[in-house]
Amino acid sequence: MKEKIALFGAGGKMGYRLTRNLLKSDYRVSHIEVSEAGRKRLKDELNVDCVPVDTALDGAQVVILAVPDTLIGKLSHDIAPKLAAGTMVMTLDAAAPFAGHLPDRPDLTYFVAHPCHPLIFSDETTPEALHDHFGGLHAKQSITSALMQGPESAFDLGEDVAKTIYAPILRSYRLSVDQMAILEPGLSETVCATLLYVMREAMDETVKRGVPEQAARDFLLGHMNILSAVIFNEIPGAFSDACNKAIQFGKPRLMRDDWKNVFDRAEIAESIRRIT
Repeated sequence: MKEKIALFGAGGKMGYRLTRNLLKSDYRVSHIEVSEAGRKRLKDELNVDCVPVDTALDGAQVVILAVPDTLIGKLSHDIAPKLAAGTMVMTLDAAAPFAGHLPDRPDLTYFVAHPCHPLIFSDETTPEALHDHFGGLHAKQSITSALMQGPESAFDLGEDVAKTIYAPILRSYRLSVDQMAILEPGLSETVCATLLYVMREAMDETVKRGVPEQAARDFLLGHMNILSAVIFNEIPGAFSDACNKAIQFGKPRLMRDDWKNVFDRAEIAESIRRIT
């Protein structure tokens, strides 16, 4: 018989996605949701009933905290006295574990699992997969996992749960919590999300200066496609001399010389402190 999972935040933004995929598995899942709207959605759309915390935790081998980063510390400390030794506590982001917000319980297993989301370049062919930008429905995505503490034998269980909640899976990577923190918030949010936000602002600026909005959008997204394909070696190719000159003079205009310091551990820690 498959392990029992207690899923906190089962009716929330992430928890609902997890609930939907766990229903397809053989895991025995108890669902916990504090909001009336979340409980109603689970019942109306998935025919899932929520249970009290003590009922959910009774006999649970895995506890998934699908709640906001700011609540991980309080929730994990609240339920820790009710967890038997050897229980796996799984978070869906490295922020709270990296920041030291989990209880000091050496007898518990701490596991972190986070999705990469479907790739821009993929071999998906169905309309449903092509439009599954978040993942967890139709498009394959890779995942990252870290066994923060606990016996080595626990990794296989944590990875299997991760593959279940984020399915369908492209690749699975084992990392450390520190490496996961470098990827997020460092790479994905501080760098990627920020630069994409600036690109959107740049597109809006061209519209203010008279370029038709749809033309600006098509021009930018189309160039994002081909430029990304070359930069990330998705296709063989090279930029024109004009493009290389634009990069040479544009990068120092847009980026500080010390921008890579965002990956320093102190910078990552401060970013996570703000998040959590």
